Amino acid sequence: MEYVKEVFAQYDRQCIRVYQAYNSIIAKEAITLQTFGENFNINRMTWIKPSFLWMMYRSNWGTKKNQECILVLDIYQEKFNELLGKAVLTSPDSTDYTGMEWEKAFDETTVYCQWDPDRNVNGNVINRAAIQIGLKGNTLKDFLDTGIYRIEDLTPLVRKWNEQRKNGKLNSKLPVEKIYPIKDRVIRKRLNMK
Repeated sequence: MEYVKEVFAQYDRQCIRVYQAYNSIIAKEAITLQTFGENFNINRMTWIKPSFLWMMYRSNWGTKKNQECILVLDIYQEKFNELLGKAVLTSPDSTDYTGMEWEKAFDETTVYCQWDPDRNVNGNVINRAAIQIGLKGNTLKDFLDTGIYRIEDLTPLVRKWNEQRKNGKLNSKLPVEKIYPIKDRVIRKRLNMK
């Protein structure tokens, strides 16, 4: 199955919304500081995910160990676009590289892009891909310093929605996502977007 590869997200004129899941210690600190604090491991790669339902699938609606707290990060579009401009696919799917060129780019980058099948509310695969962007090193430090507009705790709502979902009575409105426009042809080609 060929998945539609576009960034589906909730966004406004200034920010794009991404999701992350953490344990309560990291999450509470992030909400208080409005960035990540001493309990966050800056030396590991961190992944940001614009698809709410993919994050729900990945964290099992905030029930997996160390993923119990779902955070919303509103990040500046300018920073998000900058990250896309640096991103290298986690596998050599792009027509932009030969095998050796991809290996070199992959080894040298601090921003990774991975496409996974997006999911519906019940975790079933749908016909579009969900993007994940992995950050490490100086790019991650810069993102934490200059990329985040606001961090919110979505955990109470996620718990409510999950209970409704499990009981077949999901009557709340989940985040609405639409295509985030990526017009740069170089980026689209490198990230294997048609």
